[in-house]
Amino acid sequence: MQGSVVTLFGGNGFIGRSLVRQLATRGHLVRVASRAPHKAARLVAEGPAGAILPVYASVTDSASVAAALNGAGAAINLVSILTENGKASFRAINAEAPGRVAQLAREAGVGRFVQVSAIGAAPDAPSQYGRSKAEGERRVREAFPEATILRPSVVFGQQDSFLNMFGLMAKLLPILPVYYPQTRLQPAFVEDVAEAARLCLTGEAETSETSGGIFELGGPDQMSMEEIMAFVAQAVGRKPRLLSVPNALAMAQARVFENLPGKLLTRDQLAMLGQDNIVTSGALTLQTLGVAPRSVYDRAPEYLSQISVLRTLLN
Repeated sequence: MQGSVVTLFGGNGFIGRSLVRQLATRGHLVRVASRAPHKAARLVAEGPAGAILPVYASVTDSASVAAALNGAGAAINLVSILTENGKASFRAINAEAPGRVAQLAREAGVGRFVQVSAIGAAPDAPSQYGRSKAEGERRVREAFPEATILRPSVVFGQQDSFLNMFGLMAKLLPILPVYYPQTRLQPAFVEDVAEAARLCLTGEAETSETSGGIFELGGPDQMSMEEIMAFVAQAVGRKPRLLSVPNALAMAQARVFENLPGKLLTRDQLAMLGQDNIVTSGALTLQTLGVAPRSVYDRAPEYLSQISVLRTLLN
């Protein structure tokens, strides 16, 4: 499939940027489709000449999606939201849009389609986010039955918004609040998640077992929220006190924070944190695709140690 056109919806996002680079350096022509193609312009220089093309597309607009898919051999939908904001609702972005993109991909003759979902996606999930991701999966499968579903746990890497946020907090605060301290997560390295997506898009790892499968992507480490916070604090060179926040107080705080700009904490996020976010026993995994997952203990300290409060404020 080398030299084929691959369309990435949300390709200028955290996972998308890694995937763009992996595809482009292996000879594929990559369309980075997003509502802000100018933000993907910096990616162009990271691949061979002419290999990366930013284009406009909104997953809520069928015409722009169809244009971005024209002539593509494979496509992936990475677009997702963790919190609602105006018209960007869970229903519109996480539930309805994936089915729209998959249907238009089918109509355009795209050979392979990948939907990035999340561990915990289920019709009966406690969070609206989890239920909306499950609805998105269902709609994708109705439109494109052979589609591959990738469900990562929390994804980490140099520009992540998860460990870096906690690292900045550890730099600034003498006390770190910990919500649901015993909830377990299985952080997946962004380059590993991108590699899994690339293998599914190109068919390099395709077998009777993996074709059209649902993969749960997690790293080698299962860590509680308390362990993650302690690890991050140590990596940034701080020793703040870790304070477990009672669930009732956490919910009261979320009611306030979710109405403030930035929505630092919402009740839906707390509902997500109330459940473990780890790979299910017996699931298809990174290893199924031949990807050896890399440890957060090996990869994260280097970039966490470089966190600067001043640099963050200036950016």
